[in-house]
This record gives sequence, structure tokens and C-alpha cells, in this order.
Amino acid sequence: MFASIPNYKEFYDETDVNKQGLECLRLLNEIICDFDKLLLKPKFSGIEKIKTIASTYMCASGLRPGKEDGAMDEKRTEEHNVTILVEFAIALMSILDSINRESFQRFRLRIGLNHGPVIAGVIGAQKPQYDIWSNTVNVASRMDSCGVMGRLQTTEHTAKILMAAGYECECRGMTYVKGKGNLVTYFVKTQFDGKL
Repeated sequence: MFASIPNYKEFYDETDVNKQGLECLRLLNEIICDFDKLLLKPKFSGIEKIKTIASTYMCASGLRPGKEDGAMDEKRTEEHNVTILVEFAIALMSILDSINRESFQRFRLRIGLNHGPVIAGVIGAQKPQYDIWSNTVNVASRMDSCGVMGRLQTTEHTAKILMAAGYECECRGMTYVKGKGNLVTYFVKTQFDGKL
């Protein structure tokens, strides 16, 4: 899952008023730290934060099959991994909504979600980094980048899993996805849809 704050770029300013951008980065740090605190909740213990890329938060679920809390049996099911990420995405939206009220901002998340196999590992000799790679990750990133602010966008395959789990999804239709061509995409309905 990729959750970005596209309108953070408009907010960021390197003027004297913002101490050359320091105050803007302080607010971004507060947002990311509040997102990170969610991972301490037992319900989200199976979600791994991979990294942040500027104002984009990247995470995944199901990287440790059988080790996460909340599994109904020894093996995490595909449905659980997808639905827990949607619950996490909704929690991120709620946190950002609270921060907006406190800081008089109008930040909104644009979230992309996909599921499937990934390869995880640590690379590098200097400042080694943990990361995940695969077509699954690339498509999740594209679901974010070609998405709509304030919405959670997913592939048709992932939407089917969510609908079977009781989530309401709205077909966006054919969407051009860089490197993939036209794909049928869906929005997952949340209480934050259309909120300014």
C-alpha cells in the first residue's frame, strides 16, 4: 500500500516564515510519526512500514505469515491481509483529518492498494535498506500515482476480495496505468470520500 499526501508539495515553502522549510518538515514528521504509532496497535501488528518517500508512506501486510496477531489460523489469509490494509488506510485518513483540524490544513491522502507476491530483503553495504519488490509493489504504487486525492484505489482483483469481505467498492472504469496500459480500477468506499 502507498499512501501519499499530494497537496503537501503546495504547502512546503522554504521562506523565512517557515524557517527555510523546517516548520513544514516538522508538520510532515508529526504526520508520519502519528501514522507510525498506529502500527503499535495489536490490530495492525501484521503491517510492516517499508519506508517513506517524501510525503508518501509505504507499507505491506502478510510479510511474516503465521507470525502476526489476529490470524484466524496458522496462515494469514489473502482476505485478511487486504482488509487489514484497508482498515489501516482508513485509520491513516482519520489521523490526517485530526491533524488538519489542529493545524488548519487541508491535507488529503491518495492511497493505492494491490495484493500478491513480493520479494523482501535488505540491500546495500553502506546504510543498508529493507525493501520489497515485485509487480505487486509496482502496481500498488501506480494505484496511488494515478489515483484521486481523498480516495483509496485498487485493482479489480483486489476489489473482488474486498467486496467478498463486505466492503463497498465503486468501479472507476478503465484507467491508464503507466507501464501497464489500461486497467479496470476501483475505489474502496470510506467515510472520507469527497471530504474536502
